[in-house]
Amino acid sequence: MKKEKMEPLSVEEALGSLIGRLPAVHSQRNYLEGELHRIAAGIRGEDRMRKRFTEFQPKEEFHVLWDIGLAIGSWKTQFDGIVLTGRGAIIIDSKNISGKLHFDEKTGEFYRFNDSDVKKVFDDPRIQLNKNIRFLNDWFKLKKIELRVSVLIVFTPKNCEFIVRPKSKHICKVYQMPEYLFQILKAFPLVADPPKLLKVKKQIIAAHVPYPRTPICGKYYTEVRDVRNGVQCPECRVYGMIRIKKSWQCPRCRHRDRQAHRFALREYFSLVDSHITNQAFREWSGVSSSSVAKRLLAQFDLDTSGESKAWKYSLKEKEK
Repeated sequence: MKKEKMEPLSVEEALGSLIGRLPAVHSQRNYLEGELHRIAAGIRGEDRMRKRFTEFQPKEEFHVLWDIGLAIGSWKTQFDGIVLTGRGAIIIDSKNISGKLHFDEKTGEFYRFNDSDVKKVFDDPRIQLNKNIRFLNDWFKLKKIELRVSVLIVFTPKNCEFIVRPKSKHICKVYQMPEYLFQILKAFPLVADPPKLLKVKKQIIAAHVPYPRTPICGKYYTEVRDVRNGVQCPECRVYGMIRIKKSWQCPRCRHRDRQAHRFALREYFSLVDSHITNQAFREWSGVSSSSVAKRLLAQFDLDTSGESKAWKYSLKEKEK
């Protein structure tokens, strides 16, 4: 019997699950809800950006890669997007920062005023992009790929306004992105013998290093003891489904689900710890039998370590 693969929750899903498992009154709740709102807005912005990218249709060959991580030794860099053309590569970096935006050329500061006219200073995205350009140039050199590198910063919120914008860098809003990409492409000099782009694309995909995900209780300094245990009912959302005759039953709405533990296990890996034992699974899900817990865990394609009586189960790393 083929075992089912298991993936962690997305950051947005994990934050929603963590908030749902915390007490109604908790010191971290407001902060976590703010983080969830920010991340959800960022995801919506990136979705708008990718949809708008479809308007970029140059007459020459091109390829785009989204959410790519590359490494040179211990130096790891994450790219929101990389556009490959025969003339050069364009790094796309999305920024989810709304409000009135100021780039101070004299001081090198970058800050915004929100709707309440409150000022907040951020790291200047141009500094990070210079590092990204340097990294990709070095990575191409190691792979013997001859491609120039440029960059485009895309601010994704609908309610952002450039009050002071630098002239030295390509910075735009989502709706402006296709035109800026064409401008950058046009500025690249023509290449007599361009590299084979499909080969370059395959090299980048093969070298992709997934962004390391850590359980968010640790990331957001939330005590695990504050997180409610139990399998959640997919119908009425209450926690504490009961294991009955190879199925799960909700004590409130009586809904039954044979695979309700699957989501609960994904929650554990995303919220609590990168590995789980039989005992920890029983405590998390409310299963009393060690043999039942073992059978439920065995349904999934998980890595195991340790001795058979104290196995630790963890998610498999993605294959390249």
